[in-house]
Amino acid sequence: MTSSPLRLARQPIRAVLAFAAGLCSAALCAQSADTIYAGGTVLTIDDANPVAEAVAVANGRILAVGSEAAVLTTADADTRHVDLAGRTLLPGFVDSHGHAYLIGLQAISANLLPPPDGQGRDIPSLQAQLAAWIEANPDTLARLGWIIGFGYDDSQLAERRHPTRQELDAISTEHPIVIIHQSGHLGVGNSKALTLAGITVESDNPPGGVIRREDGSRQPDGVLEEAAFFNLLLPFIGGLEDAMHDSLVVAGTQFAASFGYTTVQEGRAMQQSLDAMRRVAERGELTVDLVAYPDMLAVQPIDPSRSYKKRYRVGGVKLTIDGSPQGKTAYLSEPYFHPPHGLSMDYRGYGAIDEATVMASVERTFANGWQLLCHANGDAAIDQFIDAVRTARERHPDVEVRPVLIHGQTLRRDQVDALQELAIFPSLFPMHTFYWGDWHRESVLGPTRADNISPTGWLLERGMMFGSHHDAPVALPDSMRVLSATVTRRSRSGDILGPAHRVPVATALKALTLWPAWQHFEEDAKGSIEPGKLADFAVLSANPLEVPEDELERIVVEQTIKEDRVIYRR
Repeated sequence: MTSSPLRLARQPIRAVLAFAAGLCSAALCAQSADTIYAGGTVLTIDDANPVAEAVAVANGRILAVGSEAAVLTTADADTRHVDLAGRTLLPGFVDSHGHAYLIGLQAISANLLPPPDGQGRDIPSLQAQLAAWIEANPDTLARLGWIIGFGYDDSQLAERRHPTRQELDAISTEHPIVIIHQSGHLGVGNSKALTLAGITVESDNPPGGVIRREDGSRQPDGVLEEAAFFNLLLPFIGGLEDAMHDSLVVAGTQFAASFGYTTVQEGRAMQQSLDAMRRVAERGELTVDLVAYPDMLAVQPIDPSRSYKKRYRVGGVKLTIDGSPQGKTAYLSEPYFHPPHGLSMDYRGYGAIDEATVMASVERTFANGWQLLCHANGDAAIDQFIDAVRTARERHPDVEVRPVLIHGQTLRRDQVDALQELAIFPSLFPMHTFYWGDWHRESVLGPTRADNISPTGWLLERGMMFGSHHDAPVALPDSMRVLSATVTRRSRSGDILGPAHRVPVATALKALTLWPAWQHFEEDAKGSIEPGKLADFAVLSANPLEVPEDELERIVVEQTIKEDRVIYRR
């Protein structure tokens, strides 16, 4: 892309022509454009004007959209002309669900992800990655005091099991080691880490968590689920200096911006991450808008706002009812296809909290007028959420909080009807079909239930809006892989998981832009390229509506623009 002043004098009839063409309001047309973007395709995500040739921007907001000739009437001698050079301009992507702070943690950790995002193919390769990280990051290790690895996935390891504490002890017994499962709901600690967390042979399972044991013994094998795993992280997180917390916020938001996101979410914030996000914002170091949702069972006080202060706000609260289907901790109504090792065939997972806590928590959000993001993967957990919202709506019929179901991996068709009835916004995770589709079919849910994970087709049948998210750092915040998975539902092996749930590209783009903007109460300012909205854009190497669907993931984000300022350039 190139920039140069427009060789156009101010045109006296500019406002009249633009207003007559329906490009902008009379008040907006009285302004001159600071910047005009042209020379490519503009996908507006506005059904009334879906494709345009050019966009004019003034004071960080969209001034006019339409044909290049009409938009040029908003220019004067000082207007900057940006040539898209055949590329495609879209609204900046809005993060329907992710974890900006933890993306930063992922960025400083050893990469244990399986291909195509890493080299975590087997346990020896995990050990090699950890050893390489130690050698390459002595300063980070000195600051952290821990060896951290992120993204291993037992379903993709050759051994088809989790590493053990002894296999991590082979890396180091001097330093505590924790490796985080790609789901973020499980992990493994070496003996030193377990000792620091106070996890011993005498430790009982905490509520909502499991300490896995060596066969025939109470001795912890190093693998920890849910609450037990989060307890392992407490000594690590608690030992970080403020500067390190702050650097995670900066790294996470910048990494998300590199994939075209101009609004980023921290979807389960604790007090230390909230403090860090506030500090970074106050120093003016946020280049994207950041919306945080504190864990309502762990953080007090909570003061949500619909207004940003230096690009940061608390948008509402987060409630987590269950765990991860790929980690086999999600709470199902029917048993897992193959239960975890050592468990009975009627194993259905478990709740992270009890039903009474679910009911009381949802009631609290309606009573206070707080927006709620609710993590519920298993259909039994989703039932609890639906029942709680129904009860809360009966008690508070006039409260508008736009409750959000996060993930909803095993949504049943009847539950989709309930979401529509209760105006619950589904933020789904179709990228699961690529990363874990084969695992769901072979081990987690079996063929029939696996075909219906993230059932976007059932939403389309009912004309419902939805968000399509990345849940980073569970996966990379790769907007084009999100788009591809939502459209194709192609698994790692090349199978199509639930072809009836594939959606058109245009619909999938709405699930990355306009619909999550509505989810965040920001549809008047974001999500489409229309006059008056913020000049938040993503510039893509190709037009998603024109490339073959199987090549969507190869599209590259060339630039990310926030309010007419380039914040990422490839």
